[in-house]
Amino acid sequence: MAGDEWYKDVVFYLIWPRSFADGNGDGIGDLYGVYEKLNYVKSLGVGGIWFSPLYVSPNADFGYDIADYRRISPDYGDEKIFRRVLDRAHELGLKVIMDLVINHTSIEHEWFRKGIDPASPYHDYYIWRDPAPDGGVSNNWQSMFGGPAWTYNEENGQYYLHLFSAGQPDLNMDNPRVRDEVKDVMRYWLDMGVDGFREDVITLISKAEGLPNDRGPLSLPKGRQYYDCGPHLADYLGEFRHDVLAQHDCFVVGEAPFVDVEKARMLTQGPRESRLLDMVFSFEHMEADCLFTEYIPLPFSPRRLMRALSRWQDGLHGVGWNALYLENHDHPRVISRYGSERYRRESGSMLACAYLFLEGTPFVYQGQEIGMTNISLPTIEDYPDCIAQANYRSYVGKMGEEKALARVRRATRDNARTPMQWDATPNAGFSTHEPWFAVNPNYREVNVAVQGNDENSLLNFYRRAIELRTKSAAVRWGEYHEFLRANGSVYAYSREFAGDDEYEAETLLVVCCFGKGGHRVGLPGKFRGRPHEVLLANYPVEDASADSFVARPYEARVYRVQ
Repeated sequence: MAGDEWYKDVVFYLIWPRSFADGNGDGIGDLYGVYEKLNYVKSLGVGGIWFSPLYVSPNADFGYDIADYRRISPDYGDEKIFRRVLDRAHELGLKVIMDLVINHTSIEHEWFRKGIDPASPYHDYYIWRDPAPDGGVSNNWQSMFGGPAWTYNEENGQYYLHLFSAGQPDLNMDNPRVRDEVKDVMRYWLDMGVDGFREDVITLISKAEGLPNDRGPLSLPKGRQYYDCGPHLADYLGEFRHDVLAQHDCFVVGEAPFVDVEKARMLTQGPRESRLLDMVFSFEHMEADCLFTEYIPLPFSPRRLMRALSRWQDGLHGVGWNALYLENHDHPRVISRYGSERYRRESGSMLACAYLFLEGTPFVYQGQEIGMTNISLPTIEDYPDCIAQANYRSYVGKMGEEKALARVRRATRDNARTPMQWDATPNAGFSTHEPWFAVNPNYREVNVAVQGNDENSLLNFYRRAIELRTKSAAVRWGEYHEFLRANGSVYAYSREFAGDDEYEAETLLVVCCFGKGGHRVGLPGKFRGRPHEVLLANYPVEDASADSFVARPYEARVYRVQ
């Protein structure tokens, strides 16, 4: 589509650079490796890349603690190789968006180091408070990474606020100088040629005046009600749009951890020049096997997943635009959660159909397209993620070491951060050096090289699914309807486009079967008796014209209905 809504026609591929491809042989993924793999990314049929943070960072949270917004981390290369990657991606027709983390910086950022001095103009770049009369923190807010949201600084005798780790102090967005700094950072990368931003936890940047204590009995984490979509969020996002983003052909997707459909409508509605965000990453559909967080596990419920997907499809249709995903760097692998490691290809392809044909812009995470799964490591020391470490320490006294480690193995973000599995050679072809993190032992069977040569592989299924999506008028413009809601193991939805002067009418019906099958699945009543064909399936189909079929394990079909 022409104009400022090009992102609606793009499938994005998320690269977590540390684990994607090591081009210089030091065991850490880098931009040299990315450059070598750009043709592979293009071969998937995607139209864009989202890079997790590439900036200088001490890696307290692996790049989400930024020490310099304008420099590429030496782990990944330098500005020269970034420009080569950017230029080559554009030559291949790939848009490039950067991760922008502006709720907080690293404690090693120059602003913070200078701001420790209360007399410095940088002091008000962050949120400092004197100790309470008893010497403790000034309010009861909690960090989302565990523990209090305040850390004492010995140098100035004050506490600083951090909604995440102690190495990630929150910026004071109420300070107009901070907002000007953010706008300068945006201009720097947009002028270089990047096509937009994914803004990390962007809905948390405005805090309530006075930072009051959280008296809510069920508020988790404490303080959330005073910064989730805070009082000046719309003002600040509107300022960024008006002063910077509206002058560029770019788009912005915001990570919105606690946002519901109504808040998402507010954030994404309206014309581009006044729209606060183009899309938001919501979390509700990632809670089908847990309560708010993977660290509070529940049995997986397909029905909860379907309800969440439908709620967002219905809620944003005609108003906003959905960001579609099942995996990223912050969640365990989806096959290990919502699918089956035994039926890896089948469940992986079924899950692909469950979200790739919805209304919105899909994001595919590195390794998702080949069915990478969770890893199980022997000790807590083997898991580098700061959240894994913090949660283990909090659990071990309550449930013992064995159960605490089992909880971490299931829930940790490290499951998504094992090196990309390129082939069956040592280190999965990721590096000629020992990798920075463990390689999943299943790399000999689960890798790009093996699946690239197999027409029936999950990798090639993703390629076919993405191609079908990008060519379908029904997927781009069609209305969404869910069917068979009484069936808790079948997700069936249609995308129906009535046609216009440019595109013919088209109706797609997607049927996704969770579990081991064996039951008969009938097409929704409105489609029975109507001519239809199977455009995509993860099993051979011999009964394409029938109005029902007996489901095989994790079977998926995409029909075109006349």
